[in-house]
Amino acid sequence: MPLTKTTTFMQLSKKLLKWEIPLLILFVILGFAVRLYRFNGPIADWHSWRQADTSAVSRNFANNGFDILHPRFEDLSNVASGLDNPQGYRFVEFPIYNVLQAGFFKLFGVLTIEEWGRLVTIFSSLLSSVFLYLIIKKRFGSLAGLLSAFFFIFIPFNIYYSRTILPDPSMVMATLGSIYFFDKWLREDLRFRIYDLRFIASLVFMIAALLLKPYAAFFALPIVYLAFEKFGWKFVLKWQLWLYLIISFAPLLAWRLWMQQYPQGIPANSWLFNGNGIRFRPSFFYWLGYQRLTLLILGIFAVPVFLASFIRKYKREDLFFAGSFALSAIIYVSVIATGNVQHDYYQILVIPAVAILLGLGGEEIIRRGEKMKKYLGVFVFLLLTVLGLAVGWNQIRFYFDINNPSIIVAGQAVNKLTPKNAKVIAPYDGDTSFLYQTQRNGWASFEKPLPQLIQMGADYLVLVNPKPPDYNIGKTYKIVSATKDYILFNLHEKP
Repeated sequence: MPLTKTTTFMQLSKKLLKWEIPLLILFVILGFAVRLYRFNGPIADWHSWRQADTSAVSRNFANNGFDILHPRFEDLSNVASGLDNPQGYRFVEFPIYNVLQAGFFKLFGVLTIEEWGRLVTIFSSLLSSVFLYLIIKKRFGSLAGLLSAFFFIFIPFNIYYSRTILPDPSMVMATLGSIYFFDKWLREDLRFRIYDLRFIASLVFMIAALLLKPYAAFFALPIVYLAFEKFGWKFVLKWQLWLYLIISFAPLLAWRLWMQQYPQGIPANSWLFNGNGIRFRPSFFYWLGYQRLTLLILGIFAVPVFLASFIRKYKREDLFFAGSFALSAIIYVSVIATGNVQHDYYQILVIPAVAILLGLGGEEIIRRGEKMKKYLGVFVFLLLTVLGLAVGWNQIRFYFDINNPSIIVAGQAVNKLTPKNAKVIAPYDGDTSFLYQTQRNGWASFEKPLPQLIQMGADYLVLVNPKPPDYNIGKTYKIVSATKDYILFNLHEKP
């Protein structure tokens, strides 16, 4: 009997099932390998300022003890909070990520603290891909699950950011873990016991996600939908769900209340919502819709794969489940409008939703193509995917580059030529990447006149990429060392 076009797709699916787990393992291994690209590079690449701030807290833990209730970094300035910060407090996310980074560094004694930070992020990202595969496979099948995991692992934008020293990828992992275990609890625990290990696991992951980044609250919408799918509107009467909600948010609330005692260590953040009034203006859609999603993440050619998910036929409950991920992403970028437009790393959080839609769209292209001609769908899907990944890589490959190698040279010089307890002015327009390289406490800008900074405790001034007028400072303060990369001044000695 000749093969029908429908049975062709079914045969492809059956062949895939035989290789399902080996393929997932292969994806994870390759994903680990590509994330080792420039693994040992210094924190001076794209968005190095945020990475430096994160790693600085971890380095402080490693050097001075794990005082997790008083996280500190090198920056003593008033740039972030508007208040002088002589203790160098850094109150943002609860330092789970920093404890892991510094803890592994201290425990194993190999690799640098920066490399351990990258490893924490890499393993978090790869675990995210496994959770994503399991979540999507459960509802949409193996092919959709594998394709979703594939895109999550190999989107170039995500390759770069899932090896940076940021808490965001770990938050994504924790959120997906909470969704996965919550779904298993609802499906398999008919009595909905709160002491069920799946309930506890989901709760622990959600607590961690919210502490890592409060933005995780936006991405709890799939959990809300799962509860609604199970109980209908009566889910609001289930005391177990109210307990889940209260316990999930209680540690975050406690941390936020604790932080208020140290306002000098809390960066200004209200501008993230709509500080420049960009929300829903044409530039908002241009930057997030075209520059970020279409060009940077999808690489243009993967757009048809993404859009194919919208023409797929869904069961109503499956449509709502997939839609809950997409809606979470839309609400998030809409509420945190200025933050998402200004910083592309804010889109780390929407990658699971993008990967899911790509996975569902990819399966749809393969399915429809096979109805027309054998292997046509596979060919079209692979062509669009390869071209999309190639364009995406071309967009982000410069992210790995060291933007200003001189700050590395200057930082090494300061670390070598100054006492460990010296305080340094390392002006870099408020960017702490340069100060981080010095491994000294100090200031990343001339927030106050130089004599006043000296009164506040500044011992040395280091200028990077000096120009001829910079040498005039040597008429007042002794030049300790000078090269084409930097000038180092001792602010307590005359020339």
